Amino acid sequence: MSENIRRVGRELKYKGAILDVYTDHMEFANGNTAEWDFIKHKGAAAVVPVTEDGKLVMVRQYRNALDRYTLEIPAGALDYAEESGIVCAGRELEEETGYRCDSLEWLINIRTTVAFCNEKIEVFVARNLIPSHQHLDEDEYIELETYTVEELKEKIFRGEIEDSKTIASILAYDAKYCR
Repeated sequence: MSENIRRVGRELKYKGAILDVYTDHMEFANGNTAEWDFIKHKGAAAVVPVTEDGKLVMVRQYRNALDRYTLEIPAGALDYAEESGIVCAGRELEEETGYRCDSLEWLINIRTTVAFCNEKIEVFVARNLIPSHQHLDEDEYIELETYTVEELKEKIFRGEIEDSKTIASILAYDAKYCR
C-alpha cells in the first residue's frame, strides 16, 4: 500500500452476485486507526455502438438505485472475474441492442468510484453493426434510441445523462473520432 497507510484487516459484511461489501481496518503512520468501506466488484464492460450514419445506439432502461429510467450505453457485468472485457462487451452489445459486431475496438477504461470501490469498466467501440436479436434477461426492459454525438453532448451538459460510464465514453468517443 503505502508507508503511511496499512490495511490490517478486511471483514466481509455482504456477499452479492456482482459485488461484495467489506469493512477494511486501517492503520496510519501517525498511530491513528479507521474503518473504511470497500466494495469489491467483479468488473464490467460497455460498448459504444455506432450506426452506418454515425449515430450512437443508446439503451433506455430502469435503474432501481435511482427509481427511474436512464439513457446509457450498453453495458453489463463480467460473467466471472477473469472474463475478458471484449468478450463481455460483445455479449452485452447483442443482448441489449440486438446487434453484433465482428471487431470491437478498445476506447477507455473507467474506474467508477475509486474512493470505496474497485469496479473497472472496459469500454469498446462497435462499428459495422450486424442485425441480430436482443437477448434480454427476464427482468430487463430496454428501449433502443439513436442520437448524434452532438445531441448526446447536449443531453450531458443539460444534466439529462448522469451515468458516469456513459458520459466518459461519449466524450472519449467524441475526442478520439469526431475531431
